[in-house]
Amino acid sequence: MRFIFKTDYDQDIRLAKHRGHVFWYSLLGLFLAVAPWALPEYWLAQLTFVLIYAIVGLGLMLLAGFTGLFSLGHAAFLGVGAYTEAVLTNAGWPFPISIACAGLLSAAVGMVVGLPALRVKGIYLGMATLAFGFIVEEGMARWEHVTGGNAGLVVNPPAIGGWSIDSTEGFYFLCLVLCVGATLAIVNLLRAPTGRAFVAIRDSEISAQSMGIHLARYKTLSFALSAALAGIGGALYAHKIQFLSPDQFSIIQSIDLLLMVVIGGLGSIHGAFLGAIFLIVMPQLIALAKDFLPEAIGQSTGLQGTVYGVVLIAFVLFEPMGLYGRWLKVRTWFQLFPFYRKGMFKRQKSFQKSDRLK
Repeated sequence: MRFIFKTDYDQDIRLAKHRGHVFWYSLLGLFLAVAPWALPEYWLAQLTFVLIYAIVGLGLMLLAGFTGLFSLGHAAFLGVGAYTEAVLTNAGWPFPISIACAGLLSAAVGMVVGLPALRVKGIYLGMATLAFGFIVEEGMARWEHVTGGNAGLVVNPPAIGGWSIDSTEGFYFLCLVLCVGATLAIVNLLRAPTGRAFVAIRDSEISAQSMGIHLARYKTLSFALSAALAGIGGALYAHKIQFLSPDQFSIIQSIDLLLMVVIGGLGSIHGAFLGAIFLIVMPQLIALAKDFLPEAIGQSTGLQGTVYGVVLIAFVLFEPMGLYGRWLKVRTWFQLFPFYRKGMFKRQKSFQKSDRLK
């Protein structure tokens, strides 16, 4: 007779915790595989943008959600990757090499930017990354013989082995493969000692240092990995829009990226995807709502920014765990129904309120 014991460690190393995960992720994979034939071209393009922003969101989630280091200049890494990819592609470099260079150069820049994280944190780190974002944006505008300056730069389609990926469907599958690869890489990294060190630094730097974690090394590594994913996302972004200008990587873009991971749910892989969906879908909903609003409000130039601000304040006050946290509560309600109690999450909510005041 053969006995098989399932330990907690076996459960921890499995990507799918139970059969429900296997079913739903398989269903999602099937939908993504048939999306080019099931969706109109416009919505397929929007889904492609979701995949691109999800790659960038995974990097920012690794930095902010799992290491506790906030960046207000992450659009600079997006821009470095985009312009690197554009210049190398226009020079005739094959796509695998050009996107690798975009990720590596962004990672190198991220290591340099990560140096202030060794001495400052919190709002001061945010100010340092914000200043870096302004510097990169100005450099893109002034380095005209490489970036084209404010006149912009046209980007050629990616090419692999002499095959040009210029169709919407082909580029979608390219983004899908890279997004799945980035997701699996981050999931496995977080289960490795390196990812656990990131989480320990987020929870308490003093405790992490007392356990032998080298703060400088892991903070710099977190910035480098986050910037590398932003660079890869920027390379795909450059091919998708096919035209680059410095104002596309401004402070507004950095705030949108940070808003994406906060609303999606800090500290969760799912939050990066939910935040990317929010970032793409929300402008569409605002555009549709303009037809039903009074003309003075609907035609206001600051409507989108106002809505974003209201949504962000609402999430910070009432749902700090973001969209993914809300989904967990809804799922728990259905699991416990009809034994769900109204005040079940009261202690959790009060703890998060006190945590924001520290």
